[in-house]
Amino acid sequence: MAVAFARTRQVALTLSPATAADVMVPNPVSLRADASIREALALLTDKGFGAAPVIDDAGRPVGVLSRGDLLIHEREHTHYIPNRPSFFYDEHVGHLPTGFEEEDVDPTSVRDVMTPAIFSVAPDTPITKVVREMVSLHVHRLFVVDDAGTLIGVISTMDLLKRLQPAE
Repeated sequence: MAVAFARTRQVALTLSPATAADVMVPNPVSLRADASIREALALLTDKGFGAAPVIDDAGRPVGVLSRGDLLIHEREHTHYIPNRPSFFYDEHVGHLPTGFEEEDVDPTSVRDVMTPAIFSVAPDTPITKVVREMVSLHVHRLFVVDDAGTLIGVISTMDLLKRLQPAE
């Protein structure tokens, strides 16, 4: 059986001259280092994010929390429900009364699970350098920080892909 393939013209794609500030998403949603794992999971899930920067009280990035970090933590976190005091049991049925639930609350904070490394660029960094940095560091996002080190934006691989244009 022969299969015929249509020849398609290959089009070169380029990024228009730009800087990190031109491509970044400003004021990114971030997590506090003392936030709970439950809060972080809710944020990433509700927003559909794969990761979020973790900032200190001054707004400086101190790490990144990804879904992968949460999965690793969940895999390593053993869930043991402690023995319940007798007043939690219904004497006749032997389980919690209707309307009561039991939950294993994970006391771990984002600080304990995050990746404590930040890869960042300045707002005036040329886009070509941004791409080189992402490729050489094998990361899906770079954070943009101002001169004081405060987080002002984020650049994801999707942000770069959206700016690709056919070469003229």
